[in-house]
Amino acid sequence: MGRLQDRVALVTGAGSGIGRATSRLFAAEGARVVVFDRADSVHETAELIRAAGGQAVSLTGDAGLEQDVEAAVARTVAEFGGLDVCYANAGISGVGAFAELPLFEMTADNWTDLLRINLIGPFLAIKHASNAMIPRGKGSIICTASVAGIRAGAGPIPYSASKAGVINLVQTCAQQLAGTGVRVNAICPGLIETGMTRIIYESARERGREDKIGQLNPLRRGGEPEEIAGAALFLASDDSSYVDGHALVVDGGLSSSLPVVPSRR
Repeated sequence: MGRLQDRVALVTGAGSGIGRATSRLFAAEGARVVVFDRADSVHETAELIRAAGGQAVSLTGDAGLEQDVEAAVARTVAEFGGLDVCYANAGISGVGAFAELPLFEMTADNWTDLLRINLIGPFLAIKHASNAMIPRGKGSIICTASVAGIRAGAGPIPYSASKAGVINLVQTCAQQLAGTGVRVNAICPGLIETGMTRIIYESARERGREDKIGQLNPLRRGGEPEEIAGAALFLASDDSSYVDGHALVVDGGLSSSLPVVPSRR
């Protein structure tokens, strides 16, 4: 029997990367999964799950719009009879247009869409998912934060600030939901190979420097989406039944140290 046998999960940002890997793992562990993304590739995620013998429904929508999130939760409950796990994974990095702008050249408009998806989106997921879970007296909500939300140096200013907000959001919401049986936690990935980081990986490979990816963390490599999916499975399952209001760092050890000059062996 799988660790999520007969449970119902909703995963946002499920069209690729971490969201897709997590959706597939949840289904393999027995969950019935609703996959949600604004990209049409979310339908491919559902097809992959069904091809492997799992149950999945795919929805398109915007994780930063309340009506879309509320509708996704309602559809999940209507389709499968309830909601046990919600993984608010959808996010954008802001790479490109304004990511490299100096502080004094940024405007409030540069931040708006990123904060709407990266921070308001998880708030909406927590709000509506917990409302569906509370009558059942149990549930697990997971949000994707980032090591960029822990300290500087891992991402652009707006992205990093949004992820710091997610970490605080799960802490404060865990307190707001005290006594309901609904747990709220975050995952803080380090450098993971996804569509969001593709430019980093492709640039390194083009220059023959792929061996330098992840060089600053003790494991000396980047991570894979499946490694974050494993962390999400832990937080979704009863294995983490006494974990609440926590930000779980999965970064190869990157954030375990202040900057140091590695010793040469």
